[in-house]
Amino acid sequence: MRSLAGQVAVVTGAGSGVGRAISLALAAQGVSVCLVGRNLSTLESVGELARDKAPIALCYCTDLTRDQDLRELKSKVLNDVNGVDLLVHCAGTMVSGPIESSSVDDMDLQYRINLRAPYVLTQQFLALIKERQGQIVFINSSVGLRTRANTGQYACTKHGLKALAGSVREEVNTMGVRVLSVYLGRTATPMQEALHRWEGREYLPKELLQPEDVAEVVIHSLRLPFTAEVTDISIRPLKKMRDLRG
Repeated sequence: MRSLAGQVAVVTGAGSGVGRAISLALAAQGVSVCLVGRNLSTLESVGELARDKAPIALCYCTDLTRDQDLRELKSKVLNDVNGVDLLVHCAGTMVSGPIESSSVDDMDLQYRINLRAPYVLTQQFLALIKERQGQIVFINSSVGLRTRANTGQYACTKHGLKALAGSVREEVNTMGVRVLSVYLGRTATPMQEALHRWEGREYLPKELLQPEDVAEVVIHSLRLPFTAEVTDISIRPLKKMRDLRG
């Protein structure tokens, strides 16, 4: 397995859930982590843990819905580090509801965070990643492969994210850049807790996929020799949930 030590990673959604777990797993591999999220205090709490192992752990309070924040992120990162090897898109938001009554504002919010922000940030950092022959990870959802009732808006953005990852992969593979999409089933995260409330079901996080499970799979894929590329991974909880709406 290849070593990731000495590399630099930019991770969105790093303050909680899967983004937090991947950030800490990268730090444990000796990777310098640039933690991106909306809440500075949660980012700092992750940064404190990451600094035990990572050469550098920096926090960037960023609202992914704001163009100015997206534009400024690259310059802020490059002011602190001399390049980027890994870009990990973990940030996301979900609003459930039937298409007939769902708010267009909710659709716009999910589009901006789940699809537009990864597009813009990939575009901004791609030259740096190509220079290092680095890797990009898109944390997606099982509904990015199979839609369900009451997830129409979210599923649209996740299908779009699948297309974005696939297109980028086709454009950069010949330059030595790998692109991974990870499609997650129900994972013990704040987003999933909110979804359980909406569904009116008890939230039992221990029965769900754990963020640390996801991080372990991602790290393993990133460390593979460059004779191989993992393009798509689907992960789901071993214990299946019953009576889900849709």
